[in-house]
Amino acid sequence: MSARLRARSTARADGLDPSRALQRVLYRSAKQQPHRRFHALLDKVARSDILFRAWEEVRANRGAPGVDGVTIQAVEASGVATFLQDLAAALRTGAYRPAPLRRVHIPKPGQPGKTRPLGIPTVRDRVAMTAAKLILEPVFEADFLPSSYGFRPRRSAHQAIEAIRVRPTTAATGCWTPTCVTVSGPSTTTPCWPRWLGGSVTGGC
Repeated sequence: MSARLRARSTARADGLDPSRALQRVLYRSAKQQPHRRFHALLDKVARSDILFRAWEEVRANRGAPGVDGVTIQAVEASGVATFLQDLAAALRTGAYRPAPLRRVHIPKPGQPGKTRPLGIPTVRDRVAMTAAKLILEPVFEADFLPSSYGFRPRRSAHQAIEAIRVRPTTAATGCWTPTCVTVSGPSTTTPCWPRWLGGSVTGGC
């Protein structure tokens, strides 16, 4: 069964919109088949429902125009449907090429007089990147451990710090000197992970 048909079944069964149903299908496929390689995803990035959802996220974030000077408001004025159709066609035919970033310097928080460089993509490129994220994210999410926090949806560095602060005192042993173990067995060349980080705490305190 194709991903599109599975997504339709999932949408009906779980009451999801088509784009989220597709994400769920991709996640389940990646989770159930850890060694699978997804070779055909560009057609999914160019789907109308994925691109429209990507546009909605970009529009909600607002943001400045890129090097082409095209703003969110300009896209709305000229027609969102046409904008997304043109982008989809460029993605499908391989004609899509991202534009250069518009380089600006913004103030550094808490450091008066200092700035940092920032690259601003065009609205078109932000929609394309967001659409790619919507498709790729569930595939990579399936490989992450519960202890992974970096660059994940609804996770933050503050949550990671809190886990480090709380878990050693609430884990079975509270020990910071576990034996080195990996999924495949003991190893002296890999980092030592306590049980709450996916390893096995066997050492004494």
